[in-house]
Amino acid sequence: MTNKRMVNGGVVNNWICINFSRDVQDSVACLFCHELAQMCCISGMAFNLEPVLPPVTGRPDQVDRDLKTWYHDAMTRLQPQRKGLDLAIFILPDENGSLYGDLKRICETDLGLVSQCCLTKLVFGSKCRKQILADMALKINVKVGGRNTVLVDALSRRIPFISDQPTIIFGADVTHPRPGEYSFPSIAAVVASQDRPEITKYAGLACAQAHREDPIPGLFKSWQDPVRGTVSGGMIRELLISFRSATGQKPKRIIFYRDGVSEGQFYQVLLFELDAIRKACASLELNYQPPVTFVVVQKSHHKRLFANNHHDHNKVDRSGNILPGTVVDSKICHTTELDFYLCSQPGIKGTSRPVHYHVLWDENKFTADGLQSLTNNLCYTYARCTRSVSIVPPAYYAQLIALRAQFYMDPESSESGSMTSGTAGGHDGVGGGGTQSTRGPGANAAVRPLPSLKENVKRVMFYC
Repeated sequence: MTNKRMVNGGVVNNWICINFSRDVQDSVACLFCHELAQMCCISGMAFNLEPVLPPVTGRPDQVDRDLKTWYHDAMTRLQPQRKGLDLAIFILPDENGSLYGDLKRICETDLGLVSQCCLTKLVFGSKCRKQILADMALKINVKVGGRNTVLVDALSRRIPFISDQPTIIFGADVTHPRPGEYSFPSIAAVVASQDRPEITKYAGLACAQAHREDPIPGLFKSWQDPVRGTVSGGMIRELLISFRSATGQKPKRIIFYRDGVSEGQFYQVLLFELDAIRKACASLELNYQPPVTFVVVQKSHHKRLFANNHHDHNKVDRSGNILPGTVVDSKICHTTELDFYLCSQPGIKGTSRPVHYHVLWDENKFTADGLQSLTNNLCYTYARCTRSVSIVPPAYYAQLIALRAQFYMDPESSESGSMTSGTAGGHDGVGGGGTQSTRGPGANAAVRPLPSLKENVKRVMFYC
């Protein structure tokens, strides 16, 4: 971010800082927050340098009480102007146990507040200080509704298959518990783009589902209501409505990147989830069936790509890896179906691992080059860093929401780190309720729905 600014800076007028680390004095916390606020301003945000309250100290063993006390104190001070808090900054001990998860759960499902956490070692760290602050500013900006990076081709409407018509891009993932942990549900997450032509903002939802279930039943739901009759819901439907609300247009194309599917599950997941997408569209408007492209994203494979001549600096980067943007779609790919290996990230350490993209369904009639170019371009729009990333951002965001959703589960029945990817996302209460687990000793236990996100949190990229 040296000498660079965000495309659209967010606005933070009212914020607080709570220090949960015993090693950080109030004066140090105050200085750190001031430097962070200055960096946000330098990066292009409208960030008030003064917090609503001076940085305060909280106790990690009383996080619920302390957080809500200081939150209500700040709101009381802001109430005469009818304003709310835009952001909370938390300083955490380096070894914080469940503290991080408790803070995120309380802020996002109870208080309706986005937050940024920072470890003690980063507060004191002098090495790469500006880089650390700039990285935090990138996260804060999208959490308050800003936009960090935009493709030039998107602004000039030159992205094939995307710029000419309203297109919504989904990312989905399912996170499964570790083997042997039968009491934990799987968590499904879905994100969807909420802007055009930029394609940088993604809203995300999550829901709990039956233990180790791969298809996502929460994509579309319908049930009988005694008063309203047949009622439709689900994550796809809600995100389609959100897209229309944000852009003023209904999507005329759908691109669905699905992570966390093994080859043996390809067509089971395709049939189930494509049907859910169609039902969600039909529930919004009669005969509304936009064409769908369904792409599976696979990271766990053993393929590696190398340049023929690793001494040729035009074919490799400084680490000796293949150049970012390298695509292989022949010889090691399927003979009749459209699939390709894409190495979109620059190599930093070790051998770069390409990601395998397998197109299971394509009603948009993408050319091979068209889909490969779109996927590679999207990898440059990931909000949390200034480089291109290894997997397409919608799938990446779905993973982040899945990890976040673990913290929303009942603290007494779930501990952080109990999930492995597969993956999933942040929640609105959709899905899960009454679903029965089908495997292992906990097969008869109903899956508890996740608590709902607050509406103002849902509208921004809170999971970054």
